Amino acid sequence: MIDPREELVEHLPAMRAFAVSLTRNRAAADDLVQDAVVKAWSNMDKFQAGTNMRAWLFTILRNTFYSNRRKLKREVEDIDGVHAAQLSQKPAHDGRLQMNDFHVAFDQLPDEQREALILVGASGFAYDEAAEMCGCAVGTIKSRVKRARKRLAELMHLNEDEALEMTDAVTVAVVSAKPAA
Repeated sequence: MIDPREELVEHLPAMRAFAVSLTRNRAAADDLVQDAVVKAWSNMDKFQAGTNMRAWLFTILRNTFYSNRRKLKREVEDIDGVHAAQLSQKPAHDGRLQMNDFHVAFDQLPDEQREALILVGASGFAYDEAAEMCGCAVGTIKSRVKRARKRLAELMHLNEDEALEMTDAVTVAVVSAKPAA
């Protein structure tokens, strides 16, 4: 008795011909056959030995074709790219470049301001907790954080309304008044 996996290979040319007749496109037919073979291969345990392998494969191919067509009907065509633009993601290198700029600017801050930003912005401590750790008044910590954020914005040439695109939430928390995630 022939191994079903070996028998599957024998039916590939016929499957491709059937797929071409369904799709009327050789590239789409090749993709369809590939999808059907993957499904058949992963479900080989469901194939009953002694039954018609070719019919089983053609059924999988046909069902895959019609499933794909149903999916296409539910998809929204985006000719002008409006929806795709909303899903796009900026390349990570932009964030890394701004991160490098941030490190250069952060290193230029006085020690007390860096410390205050790390405690309040990056580590998420409350102002009173940071003040207790630093041994100073709460107002002093608030002032250091505010001056540090202002100076960072100046050093990085950021406007108040300009979006900051960093690679991590902690850095965004240090620069903005938002808490770290």
